[in-house]
Amino acid sequence: MLGKPKAGSCGTLRLILGDQLTRRVSSLTDLDPERDVVLLVEVRDEATYVRHHKQKIAFLFAAMRHFAAELTAEGIRVDYVCLSDPDNTGSFTGELERAVARHKPERVTVTEPGEWRVWQMMQDWRESLGPPVDIRADNRFLCPWEDFAGWAEGRHHLRMETFYRGMRRRTGLLMEGGEPVGGRWNYDAENRKRLPKGHALPDRIGFQPDAVTREVITLVEREFGDHFGDLASFSWPVTRTDALAALRHFIATCLPTFGDYQDAMKTGAPFLYHALISPALNAGLLTAEEICWAAERAFREGAAPLHCAEGFIRQILGWREYVRGLYWARMPEYRDMNALGAGRALPWFYWSGETKLNCIAQVVADTRAHAYAHHIQRLMVTGNFALIAGLDPAQVEEWYLIVFADAYEWVELPNVHGMVLWADGGVMGSKPYAASGAYIDRMSDYCGSCAYDVKVKSGATACPFNYLYWNFLIENEDKLADNPRMAMPYRTLRGFGDTRRAEIRQDATTFLRSLASKPEPAYKGDQTESAV
Repeated sequence: MLGKPKAGSCGTLRLILGDQLTRRVSSLTDLDPERDVVLLVEVRDEATYVRHHKQKIAFLFAAMRHFAAELTAEGIRVDYVCLSDPDNTGSFTGELERAVARHKPERVTVTEPGEWRVWQMMQDWRESLGPPVDIRADNRFLCPWEDFAGWAEGRHHLRMETFYRGMRRRTGLLMEGGEPVGGRWNYDAENRKRLPKGHALPDRIGFQPDAVTREVITLVEREFGDHFGDLASFSWPVTRTDALAALRHFIATCLPTFGDYQDAMKTGAPFLYHALISPALNAGLLTAEEICWAAERAFREGAAPLHCAEGFIRQILGWREYVRGLYWARMPEYRDMNALGAGRALPWFYWSGETKLNCIAQVVADTRAHAYAHHIQRLMVTGNFALIAGLDPAQVEEWYLIVFADAYEWVELPNVHGMVLWADGGVMGSKPYAASGAYIDRMSDYCGSCAYDVKVKSGATACPFNYLYWNFLIENEDKLADNPRMAMPYRTLRGFGDTRRAEIRQDATTFLRSLASKPEPAYKGDQTESAV
């Protein structure tokens, strides 16, 4: 039962944020059940500072309520503030001030947050709250951000592969002595297969909402009904027990084939072999350490091939730890970089999904239904279009932060700013991940049902990715032509005559001018006429 313990003095008031739902979090390590109070709060500010997908809000509120119940069952005094509390101030600061007034603690303890804006709030608490505020390091990551900052110091280019190899040595994952298992660090080349026609995909488990989660879903639909997304298919694990079941299912059923098809895309199959545990991991229901060791154990026991285990572990031990470190090492200046000077408004079809570009329509529809798209859909469909169309980084990054259940600024911003948009000018990636329609055609079945023809390079029937790709190279020739990794496409571009270049520019200009950045006046709910 959620509620408030009796008011009165307490030893330590311990605020747990909605993405810190683990008993092992640093702010709970020395908890005294006799004297301390744990505070969890549902606040409107956190649901609306961007208009988060309905499923993300429902996932976090449901997970918070279940976590609070588990702490209470353990005999811990929990002060839980529901969104519907008539006295709820709607903010972390307001609810912390009210809790301090209720409990009169000797001190307040928190774990550092995942987002810069909340970090700034915490600095203010030290000045305004009264009792001392202890801000502890987030111990849920395998690389403390101070260690990453030391590694990054003096480097302009921060290459993930270099960092990843250091983390392999540091943890011992997939290592034999001082060398990588199998003699290679990276098996990415084996992990780029297209899904064969008729390939049977595994059944994926979901978790039926219990009474607590159903109550939250009703709350979210009532309070945030105009936010992006649907709630009908909600099936995320909202307890540690269910999150562990999801992990076991992935390791046993999907990891043995994950690597082969991790870059593949298929109509009507948003999950394929992907783990679907990132929301639980980023909220604290799972730890990076236990996930990586489970994958390594599957390899050691012969249950998964090396290229699959390595490809999966690299996403967590490599990318996840890397982007978190980069975020804290380079903020707040990092978010304001715009190396390519992109500034075009986000097209409305990123919200409506109504576009003749079938690949984008499929990804937006899947995202609306599940608050999820896998990494290649994010990078090479919606991300690739944003890059080659020159979309404004801030608008693109807000979209990514809104629509995915696993999105927090520490992971979203570096991935989108650096990897997707190359807005950091090469701090993260050595070249922009720009591609024509050929890549999407090779890795998916989307193009076969598209109104555009991926084989046609110019004109009204051509796939827009084709001429937008070359237009991107033309527009950024002064910034990218000297990049060694862009030498081949620029050699090809230099072979184009003036007529071909003018044709590319005209096709791109015509298409980009047709994009609607806002709904038409007749727009109702999630429907719009945008048909480009």
